[in-house]
Amino acid sequence: MRGALLHAVGDEKLDIRDDFTLTPVGPGDVRVRVRATGVCHSDLSVLTGVLPMPLPIIPGHEGAGEVVEVGDGVTTVQPGDHVIINWTPACGDCPSCVGGQPNLCMTYMMKSFTEPRFLFAGQTPAFGMAGCGTWAEEIIVPWQGAIKVDPDVPYEAAALIGCGITTGVGAVLNTAKVRPGATVAVVGCGGVGLSVIQGARISGATTILAIDPLESKHALAKKVGATHACTPDQLMDAIGTLTGGQGFDHGFEVVGKSAAIMTAWQATRRGGDVIVVGAGAMDDMVPLSAFNLLFEGKNLLSSLYGDADVRRDFPRFVNLYKAGKLDLDSMISSRIRIGDLNDAVDALRGGEVLRQIVLFD
Repeated sequence: MRGALLHAVGDEKLDIRDDFTLTPVGPGDVRVRVRATGVCHSDLSVLTGVLPMPLPIIPGHEGAGEVVEVGDGVTTVQPGDHVIINWTPACGDCPSCVGGQPNLCMTYMMKSFTEPRFLFAGQTPAFGMAGCGTWAEEIIVPWQGAIKVDPDVPYEAAALIGCGITTGVGAVLNTAKVRPGATVAVVGCGGVGLSVIQGARISGATTILAIDPLESKHALAKKVGATHACTPDQLMDAIGTLTGGQGFDHGFEVVGKSAAIMTAWQATRRGGDVIVVGAGAMDDMVPLSAFNLLFEGKNLLSSLYGDADVRRDFPRFVNLYKAGKLDLDSMISSRIRIGDLNDAVDALRGGEVLRQIVLFD
């Protein structure tokens, strides 16, 4: 089968090849034929080493497809079912799962560093990003990583729900718990940032400010729910005009940079919530003083995968999409094929694109 392989961090190009095979399906496993997968900024972070992963690796974690085969003991899906890939499968037994935070489960994530599921060039092993590797035509995941979805949901929409939508809308509904009438600032208007904006609109926020240095992104931010938009250097004026100088109830950082976190901090009122959504580098330190952390009274929150329980949230987001409350079509900037992935990565580096979706036959 075809797939896109990263041999080493910093490689100029992905190795797109057609000689991949999969390891055997074991008990509790599900083999999925990928029908659509997103090109997400987190994938770029694997290519650059910001998100450390074992090598060689097939990137891709935001996907949807059709079940081809199930292992012994799997009862949740069967061949022919349409599924959304969950890149953080919950084991159900660890302290995070038992404590009600399945998005923090590390059981299968740790296994993904030691158990390659792909073979190429004969018997050379390759890993899948976060245990997935959706930039390949087929993958094997634990049964908890394949969540059944209604077959009438288009694969490209289902793929978006698999990461970008769940991360962004989940940050609003699950982490910040934004209430009707709240004011919200969103730093970064990529795919996940637009998902945060949509979540804020769904929650009934009355003022939603989109902040992005690329003014070309402001119009789409307003289309999906932002009431206002500005560049970072216009932020202070926006705070004065929109909040009377007080700041916003919630400031979301959706870039993965310390500078963006500080912009979200600056945008948020005293006693408000600053929510970190972007995946940043381990050596990118946030310059907050102990004085500010205490006396400004702001709550600094992390939102990994939207604090989601995908068994609850995937169906919820599907229903919002079906009801016309989630605009997923506007999130897709282009539909491409697997052979276009190197160009897609270059476009992602440029920052202008939103979600490029790879469609498989």
